[in-house]
Amino acid sequence: MIERLKQSMQALETLSRAQDVTANNLANINTPGYKAQKLFYQAFQKAVDGQQVDVPETLETASSTSGEMQKTDNPLDMAINGKGFFLVNYDGRSVLSRNGRFHVDSKGFLRDSNDAYVQGKAGSIYIPELRSGATNAANAKLQVSKDGTIQLNGAMVDQLQLATVSDYQNLSRLNNSYMTTKDGSNPLPDTQSTVSQGFYESSNVDPLKEMISMTTNMRLFETQQRTMRTMDEILGRISSSLGKF
Repeated sequence: MIERLKQSMQALETLSRAQDVTANNLANINTPGYKAQKLFYQAFQKAVDGQQVDVPETLETASSTSGEMQKTDNPLDMAINGKGFFLVNYDGRSVLSRNGRFHVDSKGFLRDSNDAYVQGKAGSIYIPELRSGATNAANAKLQVSKDGTIQLNGAMVDQLQLATVSDYQNLSRLNNSYMTTKDGSNPLPDTQSTVSQGFYESSNVDPLKEMISMTTNMRLFETQQRTMRTMDEILGRISSSLGKF
């Protein structure tokens, strides 16, 4: 019976974590490029009383499905077709992102909506001709080809550095916009994905699916709570009965 209580406690912890994941997914419905998180379970062996037993472990991974492409006709908005990521420099570290809502800062660097520096083959992409107040900035023609090559008025500027990972389960969320690899390995160059200019990728969160998940989690949580109350009552009766002898 004590073991049953332990199992119920573990179930409550898992359901609480699942609810947090669902709530965070719903909170990021409008975050460009956001990848919904989901839980999965993995068994590992653990020594208990001298015996090896299988113990379930709850892990998180990012959904690999793509969000819908939103057309903006803004030449600085870019979306990835495929499983790849933009490589950006955020707080001095290289991270992965699907958020392609870019802008050129006052110094001429291409940055995303969180002000991370978008990386190209030559480093942080620099387009001083498009910075605010630059001469003829309004008439400059920016073109981005499917392979990420950036041209300004017909002259090559740089090429977007696209990256990927061999296994999505190796991705770890840094925040709601960026990801890194769990094992610290470097992402791989992505030669399969393509870039669409004038679009950005919306969040891939399915609100109906998340609401159903939230309702299911709440019901299961309440079931486990009732089970624990029943076990507690039974243990209380057993203790009272033993006290009579």
